[in-house]
Amino acid sequence: MSFFVISCGGTGGHLSPGIALAEALASRGHESVLLVSQKRVDARLMEKYPQLTFARMPGSGFGWKPATLARCVASQSRAFLFCLHLLRQGRLSDAPAGTGRKRRVDGVFGFGGFTSAPLVMAARALGIPAVLHEANRVPGLAVRTLGRLATRVYLPPGVELPAIRASITRHVGLPVRAEIQKVPAATARREIGLDPNQRVLVVLGGSQGSSPLNDWTRQNLEALAAEGIQVYCVTGLGKGTATEVTLKSASGAPVRSRFEAFSDRMAVLMSAADLVLSRAGAGTIAELIRCEAPAILVPYPQAADDHQRANAVYFEQQGGGLVVPQTRLGDLRAEVLDVITNDWLLRQFRGNLRRMDRANALDLIISDLEEITAGAQAGNPISVVPA
Repeated sequence: MSFFVISCGGTGGHLSPGIALAEALASRGHESVLLVSQKRVDARLMEKYPQLTFARMPGSGFGWKPATLARCVASQSRAFLFCLHLLRQGRLSDAPAGTGRKRRVDGVFGFGGFTSAPLVMAARALGIPAVLHEANRVPGLAVRTLGRLATRVYLPPGVELPAIRASITRHVGLPVRAEIQKVPAATARREIGLDPNQRVLVVLGGSQGSSPLNDWTRQNLEALAAEGIQVYCVTGLGKGTATEVTLKSASGAPVRSRFEAFSDRMAVLMSAADLVLSRAGAGTIAELIRCEAPAILVPYPQAADDHQRANAVYFEQQGGGLVVPQTRLGDLRAEVLDVITNDWLLRQFRGNLRRMDRANALDLIISDLEEITAGAQAGNPISVVPA
């Protein structure tokens, strides 16, 4: 049995795969602590998993503006000391004070973002194997910078980082929580309070929400209802309150739509949808694939290195749906109506999504982690590139 520290906070796209990994490790007899940020989205999602051990760490995101950069440097320094202490102590965060319940940390795992850098650097300082996972098709700053310090780097299929040796690179998808499973559409629609016999458009803006997609939904709600299309829109924390709206279709039938600030029922929402309108974060795309939910993706144009556009283009190339740039929101209603009323096209998309979900990323990752930690425990760790 091994003990891992997993950094996965800051966004739902980092926290969800961290939870998936911790659950899978537990099923194989391993223990873990998940390091998360101080953000509200982390607090909301971790409430759902009392069986897992979480620790909230300091830290804030990187930015070039002087105030942001200064805040980042200061908070990351505190986070490094926090991680160094945790790895040295090897104490599970739920251990009562004075019990001495400690475990040697066998490995650390970072899903990128500002919570990964201090953990990987602390692990490197203490000689603990460090593993990084990049879900986006354009690797982020954390993985690009820290990859040379890692024992293993997981990248999406077809993505390479020339600065990282091929011998420490593996190509796998993003771990998906066990609860993310497709359910019958009618069942899912009843569960979220919608008519099982009317078409459904689900709108998702990622864990932070999307004001442009929220505004588009409100502006087009009446036109969509006229076509008999129900809408379920997750607006994001702080971007709206729970609202239910009932309008009329062209035939006079009532069409119910709902707005929620936050949802922890992604599998139900995606299963209820004929079509999903969404940002293009890697975590959302992995869940769309698992639930076989066709999507129109509107990449967030300010995403670092424009990585959401790269994610969306690959999704479209694989046949899971379409991409509409945010600059073309004026054309979006026509695109939505063309797709959501085309049953043949929706069937094609679902078949392609089923094909995309063949590989089990979690089985591959955990078997690899067990090999890495077994080697380290035996005194034969996998070598890393010198810093």
